[in-house]
Amino acid sequence: MSKAETVTDATFKNDVLDSEIPVLVDFWAPWCGPCRMVAPVVEEIADQYAGELKVVKLNTDENPQVASQYGIRSIPTLMIFQGGQKVDMVVGAVPKTTLATTVEKYVKKSNSDS
Repeated sequence: MSKAETVTDATFKNDVLDSEIPVLVDFWAPWCGPCRMVAPVVEEIADQYAGELKVVKLNTDENPQVASQYGIRSIPTLMIFQGGQKVDMVVGAVPKTTLATTVEKYVKKSNSDS
């Protein structure tokens, strides 16, 4: 059961930017309906890619510094970080297939045919 970890402004650098593996960050807030809709999808992604992808959640109400730093204007925003850099993002409550397709660009590099 690899539930998504919670990160904060204080732990973001250590947990996300300094991670050895790609990180999916779910920018969300408790009052956000679409955030609640996408939460189970985010958990499924965390389970499916355990060991290949770190999945974390950042509450934008409690951690405005990081949200502001990355220009989060609407939530849910799902951002992928790799090697300390933002490499991709998906905005809105998306189906699991959409999120999985985005994630796979970063976790399954060896299967790339480019």
